[in-house]
Amino acid sequence: VQLQETGPGLLNPAQTLSLICTVSGRSITTNSYYWGWIRQAPGKGREWLGAIAFSGLTYYNPSLKSRTAIFRDTTNNQFTLQLTAVTPEDTAVYYCAAPATRGVRCDSNAQGFTLLYDYWGQGTQVTVSS
Repeated sequence: VQLQETGPGLLNPAQTLSLICTVSGRSITTNSYYWGWIRQAPGKGREWLGAIAFSGLTYYNPSLKSRTAIFRDTTNNQFTLQLTAVTPEDTAVYYCAAPATRGVRCDSNAQGFTLLYDYWGQGTQVTVSS
């Protein structure tokens, strides 16, 4: 399974970030698989942002839920992260990721959550600056 993030590298404050993760090697609708978004800000640990299930059900980090949306394009085997009203604090490397094992679901920012993910995109730098 391979994942690849694409999106803008630079945004102004208050804009909406939209990142696409293109998946190859497995359909995102394959039963009992889950697909996640994670970010890592400079000098900080990785933060789980949310996930979308094979069914389309979504899960969000409560601290960002009001600004976050994840949806999918099953035709192109992609899932998208949208983050509204960005600020410089949203500057980070953003990753999409997935577990290798059917039924493994990450639905929170609990410590150690990164261990649930086996496949990672290379990450894409997003900078928010005026």
